[in-house]
This record gives sequence, C-alpha cells and structure tokens, in this order.
Amino acid sequence: MDQNPLKQYFRRPSMYLKLPSMGKFYDTTVVNMPPNNELPVYPMTSVDEIIIRTPDALFNGAAMVDLIKSCIPNIIDPWKLSSIDVDAVIIAIRAASTDGNMDIESTCPSCEEVSTYGVNLLVMLAEQRDVNFSETLKLRDLEIKFRPLLYSEMNKNNMAQFEVQRLMISLSKFEDTEAQKEQMVAAMTRMDTLVNEIVSSTIEFIKTPETTVTENKYIYEFLVECDKKSNDAIRQQSIKMREANEMKPIKLKCIACNHEYNEKIVLNATDFFG
Repeated sequence: MDQNPLKQYFRRPSMYLKLPSMGKFYDTTVVNMPPNNELPVYPMTSVDEIIIRTPDALFNGAAMVDLIKSCIPNIIDPWKLSSIDVDAVIIAIRAASTDGNMDIESTCPSCEEVSTYGVNLLVMLAEQRDVNFSETLKLRDLEIKFRPLLYSEMNKNNMAQFEVQRLMISLSKFEDTEAQKEQMVAAMTRMDTLVNEIVSSTIEFIKTPETTVTENKYIYEFLVECDKKSNDAIRQQSIKMREANEMKPIKLKCIACNHEYNEKIVLNATDFFG
C-alpha cells in the first residue's frame, strides 16, 4: 500500500513520560520500554474524545484502556498497569492534549469561598513517586506482604466500592422494623464481604513458619475466618499502603481570605478529561 503523503502531518508526541515504577513490574507483553525509559505521549484524537465521554465504557474501564493504547502506544496492555503508574499516565495524557494546565474548583475551609484555581499538570506529574511496597505487616508469627493493584483490579474494586456505597445509602433509609433489620444485617454482611475481597486483592502473600501462601482464595478465606483484631490490622495496613500511593494534595491560597490549605485531587476520568 502506498504511503500516505499526509503522514508527516499526523500527530506527534507532545511529551515523554518516565513511569514512577520505572517499569520494574512489567515485561514486554505489558510495556515496550525504550532504552531511555521515556514513553512518548501523543495528544488525544477526536475519536479518543468521544470514547472518554461514553459512560458505560468509562465505568467498566474499557474507555481508559483504549485511550491509553491510543496516546501511549508503548503500553501494550493497560489492564496490567500498576496502580503506581496509572495516575501518572492519566495526567500525562491530559497534559499532552492541552496546554499543560487544568482548572479546578475548590472551597476554602476557612471562609467557604468557592473559587477556581489553575493547576500545572507537569508539576503534578513531577511529584509522582514510586511507593515502597517492601514493608510487611507482622501479625503474631505471620508476615503479610502487600502489593500495588493492577488497573484491572483497580477497576473491579472501584465497581465493588460503588456497590458498597449504594449499600450504605440504602442502610441510612432503613426504619426500625424487624423486616428491615433483617435487610440491614444482610446488607452489612454483603458490605463486609466486598471489603474483604478488596483487601485480599492487595495482599501479595502471607508467610507462615511453614509455607508462603499466594493464592487469593486462601487469603480471602483467612480474612473471613481470622479474629476481628487481626482483620482490622490488615485492613488498616492496606489503607496505609493505598494512601501512600495516592497523588499528593496541591497547595492553594484562598483568593478571598489568603488562607493556605491543601486540596486533594481525585482523578475521576469523566471530570479530568471533561
């Protein structure tokens, strides 16, 4: 087939991205890593813009996978991206497709004034750092090792958390009748099951004096059957590791009263690319 004479006018990389993990979790089936460890990032196409505005595709993660493949083609299998890298990838695509800035709306905690502030995405990107997952939790004679989630697991967990939120909303509407008390118990049991499923997926292994357990079904069963104190300790460690991996808040100064405060940025794909 003849080469398109317009090829020289096709989109080109707008920037280059070094993954916070430096690709240490991946083989060539996941990321085709250049020798300098810098991935070319292309701006979004008109088709990409349409894809990220498809609600069902956003909810099940398919839209983000297609977007990543389009804008960072060196990422072969976005489903297997580590949670450490996902935020950096999303920020880089937004930065490559715009002037590198984004407006956010924030409410001052001091005077409650709502104002709009400009955020430099490249500064946000520079602050993304790899997280040390070498720390383990010692629980009696057990050693529990946590790991970053894959994007596929993050998406599954997000949908599970959405179900948890729906359950919590339904619980708040219960009245004090026997039938509804039974429904409340069933809802709370389901909520606890979902939390155990999420936490079990963040555990790489549990080491005993005799063996090392890596199978998720056995780890999940342990979370269900262990005492509440142990379960609470594991959940807290899982939260600690997740929060350490979250994007750092940005510093803002209120336009109205000059109060300085930190604002947490949540990378909701619908809003972030809207």
